[in-house]
Amino acid sequence: MSPALKPVARPGIAKIEAYMPGKSKAPAGVKLFKLSSNETPLGPSPQAIEAFKASAGTLELYPDGSATALRAAIAGRYGLDANRIICGAGSDELLTLLANAYLGPGDEGLYSQHGFLVYKIAILAAGASPVVAPEKNLVTDVDAMLGRVTPKTKMVFLANPNNPTGTYLPFDEVKRLHAGLRPDILLVLDAAYAEYVRRNDYASGLELVASAENVVMTRTFSKIHGLANLRIGWLYGPEAVVDTINRIRGPFNMNGPAIAAGIAAINDRAHEEKAILHNEEWLAKMSRDLAALGLKVTPSVGNFVLVHFPDKPGKRAPDADEYLTSKGVILRRMEAYGLPGALRLTIGSAEANMAVLTHLKAFLDEAAR
Repeated sequence: MSPALKPVARPGIAKIEAYMPGKSKAPAGVKLFKLSSNETPLGPSPQAIEAFKASAGTLELYPDGSATALRAAIAGRYGLDANRIICGAGSDELLTLLANAYLGPGDEGLYSQHGFLVYKIAILAAGASPVVAPEKNLVTDVDAMLGRVTPKTKMVFLANPNNPTGTYLPFDEVKRLHAGLRPDILLVLDAAYAEYVRRNDYASGLELVASAENVVMTRTFSKIHGLANLRIGWLYGPEAVVDTINRIRGPFNMNGPAIAAGIAAINDRAHEEKAILHNEEWLAKMSRDLAALGLKVTPSVGNFVLVHFPDKPGKRAPDADEYLTSKGVILRRMEAYGLPGALRLTIGSAEANMAVLTHLKAFLDEAAR
């Protein structure tokens, strides 16, 4: 009798390393400051919380499968055509749907060296091959990206700003990247942190999407809007791409409470501005004060900073992570991104930020003895 058979996943799936979110636990008895997942310290808009609560009375009903009201709210906010917007369970779902629709065996998906881990996962899950372009000083290198394009390239992912480095490409460079791609290559602009950027030469990509047939932009409510727990993302793209994704997405991929909270959140401009100002103040302060401790900090335009530690016994990033965790301060390890000598620090509340500085100073002083 032949050996027992069992279902076998498609080739490439076994190569995927499952995405590991930032840890969220500290030792018992110490106050937890979770700064590992780029969550906003201000929380969601009070109006979003009320909208979420109000939806509790209709949990037995299916939501609007097209998230019509949320798409209209997004379109009104940014002056877009609602018919070219798709909402999803976080931008992660939309990135995966794009890969499933436009990549397959024999195709290649391209991204930069320290790009978001979900890109590789989505490419492999679609049966395609991931291709990585080296960065220059932890910034996406347009020439390197274009140099890795082959006849098999079908999709290019660009996180702008990039997670976990916090660096960004000026819009002129984004347009140069797009101009160098064949018309059949889909450029995916992942602008999850766009609202935090305070640079005159930056643009999220709305203008490019509006004028090109091979560019899409994804955004999220998980960061500045503080709705990470509800999983809300959105995509703006050409009509043909939107039509394609609508054909393969789940018929009810957005739940009703998330839709209601999302509408309220995007309309609460005052709360968003408060979050921007808090981040602007503390991003600059943390970057300065960490550098004053003797640590290298990659200049960031997001709501986080990449902190580099000396390659010396007792002072390395894993040592710092272990020490900080013992004090209840949780940062993000960077081995999965090819940056084992660094930790990523989310900008938190004033109390959390000061705790980081206090404990890091103590760690470095102790390591110097």
